[in-house]
Amino acid sequence: MSQVLPGDAQPVHDLIGIGFGPSNVAMAIALREHNARVGRQEAVTAHFFEQQPRFGWHRGMLIDDATMQVSFLKDLVTLRNPSSEYSFLCYLQSKGRLIDFINHKNLFPLRVEFHDYFEWAASQVDDMVSYGHEVVGVAPVTRDGVVEYLDVTVRSGEGLEVHRARNLVIGTGLRPLMPEGVERGDRVWHNSELLAKVDELEGTSPSRFVVVGAGQSAAENVAYLHRRFPEAEVCAVFSRYGYSPADDSAFANRIFDPQAVDEYFSAPEDVKRRLMDYHGNTNYSVVDIDLIDDLYRQSYQEKVLGTERLRFLNISRLTGVKETEAGARATVTSLVTGEETDLDADVVVFATGYSQADPTGLLGEVADRCARDDQGRVRVERDYRIATDPDLRCGIYLQGGTEHTHGITSSLLSNTAIRVGEILDSLLGRGAGPAAEDARTLADDKGSAAR
Repeated sequence: MSQVLPGDAQPVHDLIGIGFGPSNVAMAIALREHNARVGRQEAVTAHFFEQQPRFGWHRGMLIDDATMQVSFLKDLVTLRNPSSEYSFLCYLQSKGRLIDFINHKNLFPLRVEFHDYFEWAASQVDDMVSYGHEVVGVAPVTRDGVVEYLDVTVRSGEGLEVHRARNLVIGTGLRPLMPEGVERGDRVWHNSELLAKVDELEGTSPSRFVVVGAGQSAAENVAYLHRRFPEAEVCAVFSRYGYSPADDSAFANRIFDPQAVDEYFSAPEDVKRRLMDYHGNTNYSVVDIDLIDDLYRQSYQEKVLGTERLRFLNISRLTGVKETEAGARATVTSLVTGEETDLDADVVVFATGYSQADPTGLLGEVADRCARDDQGRVRVERDYRIATDPDLRCGIYLQGGTEHTHGITSSLLSNTAIRVGEILDSLLGRGAGPAAEDARTLADDKGSAAR
C-alpha cells in the first residue's frame, strides 16, 4: 500500500484519508478503479483511518420505513463511472434483488437498504482502511523550508503510530447539533441516536414524547414513535404553521447537478447567498410531501375517533428542558402570545440538525498555512483542495465543509461520485504516484549535486 523512498526512514502514502464514511468509501473505490486501469507502476497509494470499529452511516436514523431522498443512481460511483462494478445495481445483483427492485418502480430505496449497499461497497475495499483508528494530529515534515510531507498520528488500541503522506483527504462527516445550553442525557436525545436509545425503553410504558424540529428527520421521528409506542402521546414542536414540503421538482433539482458546482463556485458572494435563499427548501427544514400527508391524515383520523395522540404545537418553540427523576420537562412558548406550557415527557428528542466541524481542527500548526476568507472560513479551490501558502506542497482535500465555496451538495450524496473523481484528477495532476515521486527525487538529487 505504500512506498519507501531513498533517504526516508518510513513508507510514504500518496494519500491518507481521515474518516471512512460514504464520501471516503467512494474515494477509495475511485482509487481502486484507477489503479486497476494503470497498473502497479502508476498506482496511487492510499490508506484510510476510521475511528468507528466498523463502517456505519447514521445508524441511529435507520428507521425501517424511511427512504432515501436521492435517486439510487446517485450512488458512490454511477455518475462518475456508469459501468462500475461497485454500483447500487451491482449490489442488488449480488443480493439477488435486482429484478425485484426494478418491479418496485421506485427511484428511492429504503434508507436501511442503501446503508447495506454502503457496507457492501466498503467491504470491497476494506484492505484500504483501518477501523478503530482515530487520527489525533497532523504535523508538517519540512525540508529546506518547504513542507514535503505530512505526518499523521493515529491512535488505536495498540497505542500511537505515525503515518506519512503527500496528501490528505478529510471526510470526517457532521456532528449532531443541539440548541445552545441544551445537553444530551438519558432522557434528552439527539435524533441521531434515536434507534439505539429507544431500545432502552423496552419493557416500559412511555406516556409522552416531545420531538423538536421541522425537518425530515423530525417528521420521521414523530411518525416512528407514534407507531412504535401505540399508547404514548407524541408532541411535535416547531415554529411554523406546519411542516413545509421539500421542493424536489425537476428544475429545482438542478441545484444538485455537477454543473451547478461550477456555477456556484464562480458566482459572486451575493449571488451565492441568493442561490442558497432561493433553493434552501430543497434540503433544509423541509419534509417529503407523502410523509406530511400521512401525518395529517393520522392526526385528522384521531380527532374523528376522539383518540388524539398526535399533537402539533406549531408557531411555538422549546425554550427550556431539564431532566427529572421520571423523564424530562419541556417548556414550550407560543410565538404569538408568549404563553408558556410545561410538558412532562418520558423523552425529549431534538431533531435539530448537524454542524460541520472545522476541517482544520486536526491540522495543528499546518492549519496556520491554510488561507481563510474575510469571514474566517477556509478558502477552498475548485478541486476541493484547501488554499495554502506556497511552501506547503502537500494537498489537503475536503469532503464536506465546502458549502460556502461549492454549494449545497457539500455534505450530500448527490455529487459524491463526481467529487471524488475531481479530487483524483487533481491528485494525478499534482504528481501523485510512484513514477511522479521518482521524478521528484531525481530532480532533488540533481539540485543537491548542483549546489
